[in-house]
Amino acid sequence: MSLKQVPLHHIHQQLGAKIVPFAGFEMPVRYTSDLDEHNTVRNAVGIFDVSHMGEFILKGEGALDLIQRVSANDASMLYDGKVQYSYLPNGRGGIVDDLLVYRISDIEYMLVVNASNIEKDWNWISQYASDYEVTMTNISDDTCLFAVQGPMAAQALQSLTAADLDSMEYYTFEKTDFAGCANVIVSATGYTGAGGFEIYVSNHQAEEVWAAITKAGEPYGLKPIGLGARDTLRLEMGYNLYGNDITDETSPIEAGLGWVTKFTHDFIDADVLKAQKEQGVPRKLVGFELLDRGIPRGHYELADGDGNSIGEVTSGTQSPTLGKGVGLGYVQTAYSKPGSELFVKVRDRLLKAQVVKLPFVKK
Repeated sequence: MSLKQVPLHHIHQQLGAKIVPFAGFEMPVRYTSDLDEHNTVRNAVGIFDVSHMGEFILKGEGALDLIQRVSANDASMLYDGKVQYSYLPNGRGGIVDDLLVYRISDIEYMLVVNASNIEKDWNWISQYASDYEVTMTNISDDTCLFAVQGPMAAQALQSLTAADLDSMEYYTFEKTDFAGCANVIVSATGYTGAGGFEIYVSNHQAEEVWAAITKAGEPYGLKPIGLGARDTLRLEMGYNLYGNDITDETSPIEAGLGWVTKFTHDFIDADVLKAQKEQGVPRKLVGFELLDRGIPRGHYELADGDGNSIGEVTSGTQSPTLGKGVGLGYVQTAYSKPGSELFVKVRDRLLKAQVVKLPFVKK
């Protein structure tokens, strides 16, 4: 299968980005170094081109009812301009994908899904759509998404819009003029834990908007950031990555997604997940820090003090902020409490670690 390119691919090449295959796209993984880019976002401001992400518009009197059927969170709690994190249960106790739900109006919503799952999610939701008065439009190929993240994000972007960015609450958005372009979605969301905004623009506006952001951000030290730093930033916050920490085979209750599983409405797998929540689950996704030197990686075995297997690492890295190895992994529930001791098997060595309360990096 040939890889897709984001509309601004040529700009990333001009900026000297290292381009790698990711989720079916050729994507910039880094421009300078992962460490430099990570610290830029934590301490100042950076811009990510994440235009590989998928966007669907659901419009019609039945749009909310369809969303309520296929997603676990309660979208009836949304109001115009509000965003919600949710996931799609897969009908057999696992997860089709995690996603964001944007309420544009009471009859219009935007769903933002992972790049690797665009076709899968579209097909999954479509099979239920015929039961509802709703029109679905896949705008993924016509939409660019720029994430401007970091503590200086609001200052860096404020000159480009009349929307008051400083007063925008987390997980809200406005459809507004931005950098001279109309109907741009400016959303106080992100995947870094550093604060900031996500800007949704149509492809024909993308180059103009990228250039405007880059220029406006210059006095604040804004730099382009690749997927390498995006991964270390999200991992320091303990945010799940689909395909690593959550999959079609993982239970959302085991994965710690009980907080977005609302039994106030009837949705796919509600009965199964309610039983799991009430009866408990045999394993749980936890965050852990290494006490010994080393870097945990996905699929490394997790063990008890005697070397017996108790689980597996799903994501791991050297935390640039903390200067130590951190990871996420599934462990037997008995080992899931913060403070629990466990060991990461690295080749023939057992590296000591302990379970910690997420996020790894406190705000």
